[in-house]
Amino acid sequence: MALDILKPGLATAVQDLGRPGYYNLGIPLSGGMDRFSLAAANLLVGNDEGDAVLEAVFLGPEIRFTSDAVIAVAGADMPVKIDGIEQPTWTTLAIKANQVLSFGFLKAGARAYIAIAGGIDVPVVLGSRSTYALGALGGYQGRTLKAGDALDLLPAKRAVAVGTTVEPDLRRGPGASPVLRVLPGLYWHRITAEAGKGFFEDTWKVAPEADRIAYRFRGGRPLEFVPREPPFGAGSDPSNIVDSCYPYGSIQVPAGTEPIVLHRDAVSGGGYFMLGTVISADMDLIGQLQPNQKARFAVVAMEEALAARKDVQTQFAQIRATL
Repeated sequence: MALDILKPGLATAVQDLGRPGYYNLGIPLSGGMDRFSLAAANLLVGNDEGDAVLEAVFLGPEIRFTSDAVIAVAGADMPVKIDGIEQPTWTTLAIKANQVLSFGFLKAGARAYIAIAGGIDVPVVLGSRSTYALGALGGYQGRTLKAGDALDLLPAKRAVAVGTTVEPDLRRGPGASPVLRVLPGLYWHRITAEAGKGFFEDTWKVAPEADRIAYRFRGGRPLEFVPREPPFGAGSDPSNIVDSCYPYGSIQVPAGTEPIVLHRDAVSGGGYFMLGTVISADMDLIGQLQPNQKARFAVVAMEEALAARKDVQTQFAQIRATL
C-alpha cells in the first residue's frame, strides 16, 4: 500500500512524537509541533499515539491512495476533502483506492495532522521516524515531501468505526489571542524589574519568522538590561552570555528586542540569555499560531506549570477513554 503525493503542500513532512535523548549531542527532539493533535489523530485510526503521521503546514497536500485506508485529520481547521467532497476533521474517515485526499484553505491554526491506519512506514532513525529537515535526518529521505514521492504504510493495528469523532470540547487550539505561560529562567536577573513587568504586560505578534526551529514575536517594548561588566567568553551585547544549554521552549531575546521561543527543531545551546521557558502545556498552542497572530505571555510558578501539564494529560485521557 502506498500514498502517491500529487501536490506536497507547503512543508508537509513525516512526524511522530520525536526522538528524545539526543539533545546533549545537538540532535533536537523534532516530532509534531502539536503533539496533542498528532496523538489524537492516531487514536482515531487505531494507531498507537506516537505512530508516524503527516504534518501539513498552512497548506495541505494532495494525495492519491493506492488502496483502501482509514484516515483522520486533527489540529488546524483545514477543510478535508475526499474526491473534492468536504469531510469532518477530528473524525475517523474511510478512503478507497484511487481516491484523492485534498484540503481547502486554512481557516484557523497552522498545522494539521494526517493519520492513516498503520502509520507511515519510513526508516526508524535514533528511535523515531520524525523528520529533522535541517539535519537531513529521519522522515522520508530526511526532507519535506515533494510531488512524485510515494510513501508506504505499515499494517493496520486496531479497527475504529468510521464516523468516530473527538468531541469539540476535548479538542485543543490556541484561540484568537492566546496567553502563553512562562517560568522565569536562570537569567531573569539580567533585565530590570520594569522590563520584566513590561514583557508580561505587552501584547506581541507572531513574526513571519515562525517555523519548526523557533517562533519570533514582535510588537512589545524592548528590554532594559541591568548594567554589567561582560564576563569572559560572552559577547559585548547585553543579551549575550557565556554559552549555555537551551531548554525546549526557552525564550531568547537577542539585543532585547524580539523574543524567540525555541521549538521542536531548535539548537541545544548557544550564547543568548534566556528570559524564561514556555511551559510544556502551552508548546502545542505555539505550534498552531499563524504569523501576525497576537499573543501575550504570563508568568507562572512551577506548581502552576505542573498543574497545567496535568490538566492537558487529563483532557487527553478522556479522548483515550472514548476511543
